[in-house]
Amino acid sequence: MPSFIRTLLESRIFGILARIVLTYIFWASGIAKLVDFDAAVAEMSHFGLEPAPLYAVAVIVTQLGGSALIIANRWTWLGAGALAVFTALTIPIAHTFWTMQEPMKTIEFYVVMEHITVIGALMVVSWKSVPQDAPAAARREYANA
Repeated sequence: MPSFIRTLLESRIFGILARIVLTYIFWASGIAKLVDFDAAVAEMSHFGLEPAPLYAVAVIVTQLGGSALIIANRWTWLGAGALAVFTALTIPIAHTFWTMQEPMKTIEFYVVMEHITVIGALMVVSWKSVPQDAPAAARREYANA
């Protein structure tokens, strides 16, 4: 690996930027729901989630809280886990491609594939948040923090 690439990848600012970009889909959605809470409630109602205001608040807290934990690189496993579970749950709730007709069936299928990829990225950020050069006991302690 070229030294300038290694330097970039090892820089603190690159890590922060990477975590901000990874979580963009979540924190941008959370902010949009905060700005237009009525639309967030309508979205929850549209998908049959009642009481819609409670679900809207839960989604906002999950999206913003999970993103904040990942960006801060604190309890990253918890933030990534919450966002991964949230993302997985959106598949049977909002992206039921198996019940649709073409062309929406194929479009929603690709959305589900993207969701699975995002879940994988969240798994990677959680995995990489544990110091790999630390002794095994220290890594376990870090992961439990």
